[in-house]
Amino acid sequence: MTSELSKTFDPAAIEAKWYSHWEENGLFRPERPDAQPFTIVNPPPNVTGSLHIGHALDNTLQDVVVRYERLRGKDALWVVGTDHAGIATQMVVERQLELAQDKRTNYSREEFVAKVWEWKAESGGTITGQLRRLGCSMDWSREQFTMDPHFTRAVVKVFVDLYNQGLIYRDKRLVNWDPKLKTAISDLEVETQDIKSGFWHFRYPLADGVTLDNGADHIVVATTRPETMLADMAVAVNAEDPRYKSVIGKDILQPITGRRFKIVADEHADPELGSGAVKITPGHDFNDFDVGKRAGIKPGEMLNMFDAEARVVQTQDGLIPAEFLGKDRFDARKLVVERMKELGFLVPHIDKDGNEHDAEPRVVATPFGDRGGVVIEPWLTDQWYVDAETLAQPPLQAVRDGRIEIVPKSWEKTFFNWMENIQPWCVSRQLWWGHRIPAWYADDGSVFVAETEEEAQTLAGNKALTRDEDVLDTWFSSALWPFATLGWPEQESPLPLAEGVGGGPVGTGATADTPTPNPSGKREGDLLARHYPNDLLISGFDILFFWDARMAMQGMHFMGEVPWKRLYLHGLVRAADGQKMSKSKGNVVDPLGLIDKFGADALRFFMAAMESQGRDVKMDESRVEGYRNFATKLWNATRFCQANGIGASSSVAAPAATTAVNRWIIGEVVETLAELDKAMADLRFDAAANAIYQFTWATFCDWYLELIKGQIDDETKAVAGWVLDQILVMLHPFMPFVTEELWSAQGERDYDLIVAKWPAPEAAVDSAAKGEVDWLIALTGNLRAAKNELGIAPGAKLEAFLAEPSPVGRAAIEKNPGAIERLARLSGIRFENAPGGAALQVSAGSDQFVIPLDGIIDIDAEKARLAKAREASLKERDSLAKRLENPAFVEKAKPEAVEKARADYAHHAAEAERLEAALARLG
Repeated sequence: MTSELSKTFDPAAIEAKWYSHWEENGLFRPERPDAQPFTIVNPPPNVTGSLHIGHALDNTLQDVVVRYERLRGKDALWVVGTDHAGIATQMVVERQLELAQDKRTNYSREEFVAKVWEWKAESGGTITGQLRRLGCSMDWSREQFTMDPHFTRAVVKVFVDLYNQGLIYRDKRLVNWDPKLKTAISDLEVETQDIKSGFWHFRYPLADGVTLDNGADHIVVATTRPETMLADMAVAVNAEDPRYKSVIGKDILQPITGRRFKIVADEHADPELGSGAVKITPGHDFNDFDVGKRAGIKPGEMLNMFDAEARVVQTQDGLIPAEFLGKDRFDARKLVVERMKELGFLVPHIDKDGNEHDAEPRVVATPFGDRGGVVIEPWLTDQWYVDAETLAQPPLQAVRDGRIEIVPKSWEKTFFNWMENIQPWCVSRQLWWGHRIPAWYADDGSVFVAETEEEAQTLAGNKALTRDEDVLDTWFSSALWPFATLGWPEQESPLPLAEGVGGGPVGTGATADTPTPNPSGKREGDLLARHYPNDLLISGFDILFFWDARMAMQGMHFMGEVPWKRLYLHGLVRAADGQKMSKSKGNVVDPLGLIDKFGADALRFFMAAMESQGRDVKMDESRVEGYRNFATKLWNATRFCQANGIGASSSVAAPAATTAVNRWIIGEVVETLAELDKAMADLRFDAAANAIYQFTWATFCDWYLELIKGQIDDETKAVAGWVLDQILVMLHPFMPFVTEELWSAQGERDYDLIVAKWPAPEAAVDSAAKGEVDWLIALTGNLRAAKNELGIAPGAKLEAFLAEPSPVGRAAIEKNPGAIERLARLSGIRFENAPGGAALQVSAGSDQFVIPLDGIIDIDAEKARLAKAREASLKERDSLAKRLENPAFVEKAKPEAVEKARADYAHHAAEAERLEAALARLG
């Protein structure tokens, strides 16, 4: 029995109701032990985060796939959880302390970590609630957190195993150092900004009376960072540069420090750039570090002139003058320039007007930390590194031989380029929140790596040990997500999470160092064997190397198999004008605001419909509103069905049908299903969404329901109810809330829509019925369009002539006189030649109708109007074509201006064609 729907569709009234119903009844992962598994893991959002528009896209696509596979009867597991987000979370808690006029260093490490756990218990679940609002059908019963005890066990084991295999090591190298956060960060966490700065030129005197061939007693070097000269250790020139060949190997003096060092030959020095001579500061520049090593300077001998806050400290040789010590790096820069100028070693820049300046103005690409927001300093420290080059080889081969399919394929080249040139991965971070590195040091400097302190003590022969203060890079732990979330390393009996567990117990200070037992004592089947490898990973392309590549490396190394069979990379969501969204630009869109306004279903459908492989999604609120209207149209169509006694179907297979319109609509379901299944197999979300949209809106609502009006017999009720059910099932992955509501309202069901059966019509396309109904639709549609073009009232009944009807046309006319009169508004069709005079010509299939217009419109005036409009569109079209053919416009104009010109050109070209066709109809 159906339950009557309200007159208006109100998304808010149904969303919370259905989500809690699904979750409380375990419908996100129904018990299907014998079904084929399907597994996907979410990119774990930061525990500090809230839902942004990128999350909305990423998680919508994942949910579409998971709901689709669940409907197809698979044991669909969507692993969900959050990332402990080392830097971001520590920053949040430290900011809270600052507001209370407190700071981290007032606490012991254990006390501060306990405060982080308290914060997580109170505020760390924001985004998980927001994912529920979006409709994400994740297995919340196994919600994961990267600092959970079982996950911590996996992280520690991976570190120890890699160390014992020689794939993790400690080394002194340059890192990207964030002086605000006082930690190393990865290359991927560095954002380059163009900053107005300068390019300074300085004379460095040659030692021992040596001169260049031109008699000069100095070499000119140039730099954008004058402060680093306090730690210079060489000057590099090119071995083939004739200006400097005679002084290679000679000594040079740094004027401020008086430090004496060599002129070295190195390919890094380009004779065509500047003076061809480069000052080398190996402890504070990545290129210089490599030059220094090639020159025989060991990392341990490289001079360091900064502390963790980028303030000047004394170098190992004690040559930095006292006045520089303790100064901020940028204050030191000003002082260095002043002193070099006073000493006569600054080479002034002369501008085009002959004016003298200390430096040549330059826009310098400057690295900033994406979290700390300050300029990053290359800093020489001891850090832990993973041999990424070795770990990268199996994933590279897996992509080459197809075991990992990257979609779109165009991303393969980027993947290969990065992985083939991968650098050692610095995995240590100078934080308190995170997985503490399981390494202990003896007083003699020896290191002992083990899973527990007791094991390290045994390895050390009971020497006194001190634990490493650092924690692991968050991406190190999230790289284990595809298998550690499934219970690895316990493997055969992975431990599930206890109810409500999402982190360490509040107030106990539980950390990676103090794991808690699994309080439930429950065990479940071997999830790892069943669900690894995962079937698919959906990810933004922007974390391809942050996360995806690292999962591939760790998964293949520890599991011996790829972590997932397919990797789908989607684009970014951009503002309507194509710009990247940012708070500073004020163009950020809040997905929760869109859900409040239009409903989750509308936002989800927009995301899927706009996701075209390899392209960014442009935000368009009017499109979201349009998809809310789409849901409303389906709602009203269901109300129409209820009003006409059309309820739930009891059959998965198509009902028996005799009339052409019913046989036709069943065939349309068959074709739509095939189109939808192919699109989903190809991960063409836009094509899948478009297939069900067009079928629902145009085929079912606009045509089928109109065609059956006035003739809804028992057969039609059965067919219409079945077709509506198929729509609800096929549309459910995209619009889960409205479809579940309509499914339940249509009558008593044996199961909820979320676990219904995917369509299996067991029917074929009836070509005769399709030909007949398509002919009717063509006639009606073309006649309505022609009336609209000529300003004839839609309800005006006209008479048509068709002298020689085709067999399809004659059959359609004879079998459907009522529908033709009601829909096409033709009072009659005569199988004879039309009388002379002005007439409208309209086609349907191969048939050409002639419709007299005498007394209906002024033909000459209408022709003149259409011709004038056509000429105006042609003029605009040709003007825009010339502008777009001009390289100066295309290359120099703003991208949005070029795009608008192209859109306007397409519009006027189409309008000219339409008007031309309208004129042709008038004969």
